Amino acid sequence: MFNPLPHAARRIAVALTIAALALAPAFAPAFAYSPSAPAVGGEADLDRHDTYRTRDGETVHAPAHSKSGRAPEGATARCRDGAYSFSRHRRGTCSGHGGVAAWL
Repeated sequence: MFNPLPHAARRIAVALTIAALALAPAFAPAFAYSPSAPAVGGEADLDRHDTYRTRDGETVHAPAHSKSGRAPEGATARCRDGAYSFSRHRRGTCSGHGGVAAWL
């Protein structure tokens, strides 16, 4: 007699594996840095060009120093070490950069 349970169990396992792989980026650690290509415009004025993923799943430019000393477009805070932050939330802004010197 044929037992469909093992085949059904295999199909469920495959479906769960596919779902887990599809959701894996959503569970990436917050503030995981990844390199990105520099964009045209104000990006060329920055000393670094990587991004991080926030707890909300948004990709944000990593804190960077401005070569010209001017606040880059999209910056939300100037850190005490002179870097500019592009953070979307106040909590943790400029951590690792001496804290916030000024909100923009």
